[in-house]
Amino acid sequence: MSNAKAVEVYDASNICPDDLPWIPYFGVAHFKLLKANPVTGQTITLLKVPAGTQLPTHFHPGTVIVYTVKGSWRYMENDWVSKAGDVVYEPAGSKHTPESVGDEEVITLNIVEATLDYLNENGEIIARDNWESFLQKYHDHCAAEGISPIDVTKF
Repeated sequence: MSNAKAVEVYDASNICPDDLPWIPYFGVAHFKLLKANPVTGQTITLLKVPAGTQLPTHFHPGTVIVYTVKGSWRYMENDWVSKAGDVVYEPAGSKHTPESVGDEEVITLNIVEATLDYLNENGEIIARDNWESFLQKYHDHCAAEGISPIDVTKF
C-alpha cells in the first residue's frame, strides 16, 4: 500500500512583454504587469523610470527580487549602485527610497511577494499596492485606451 499522492500539474506559460502596455505610475514612471498571482500575492512587473527620478520611500513585508535590465539605480539608504545585469535581493521587512542614476532611463524586472507599502516621512503607510491594485490599474488603463486586456492571472 502506497501513501503517494497524485500531484496536480500545471503547464508553464510564456509571457511576451510586447503584448502588454506600459501603464503610468507616480506620474513619471511606467510599469507593465506581466503576472499577478491571486493565490500567493506575487506580482511580476517591468518598471521604467526616467533618468534623474526619485520614487517614494516604500516598505516590503515580503521578499523582492529586482533584475536591472537597463540603466543604473540605487537606494538612497545604501552605497551600492545596481547596473544592467545586476540582481538586487530585498529581504522581507526592507525599506528604501529608489532613484535612477546616470543619464539613461532605467528598466527593471521586479518579482514582489505580498504588498508594496508607500511611507510618509514619519514611516506611516500612506498607500499600498498589491496584486489586486496592480491588476486594477492594468484593467483601468486598458479600458481607457481601448485595449483588450490579457489574463495575467491564469496559470
